[in-house]
Amino acid sequence: MTREDKLIQKMKQGDTDAVNELIAMYYPEILRYCLWHAPNRSLAEDITQETFLKAVRYFDRYTHTGSFRPFLYRIAKNTCIDMQRKNRHPDMSFDEAVPDIPYRETGFETIRSDLALRQLIAGLPAQSQEILLLRFGHDLTIREVAKAVNLPPRTVQSRLRAALKKIKKDLEQEKGGTS
Repeated sequence: MTREDKLIQKMKQGDTDAVNELIAMYYPEILRYCLWHAPNRSLAEDITQETFLKAVRYFDRYTHTGSFRPFLYRIAKNTCIDMQRKNRHPDMSFDEAVPDIPYRETGFETIRSDLALRQLIAGLPAQSQEILLLRFGHDLTIREVAKAVNLPPRTVQSRLRAALKKIKKDLEQEKGGTS
């Protein structure tokens, strides 16, 4: 039995310490996801907190099937969509997103790789971007991505494959055009 399984079991019994531990376990991961979808850190933090509030509020509807992560990502995704509907912020361009940091801080490489991933997937449809983000940006399995985006695993797999082919084609064209 994994640590997550034990915490879920304790949560079902009403243990608030288990709730806090589960939140602490996933908070950085969900915040990083929300930073992708929010126009600023403050709003991303609000969305992350709202995600965990909803997860606790709707916990009685959750059926534990081995991983709590997809459940959290689905809530975070829907909360981000709600935020975008409310605020209608335009997407930030890659140039605007590049941080002007003259030295290396903790997490700098993560930010840099996130920006590189964002640039690579920018030309893809929104759902393909989401699948690539969850799979490669957050290291979810195909099955976890499928649960998070509410699609069958085979559909996720084929969309992932198609998106990767498009990225490869775009990179080859770019490389051919700059030589």
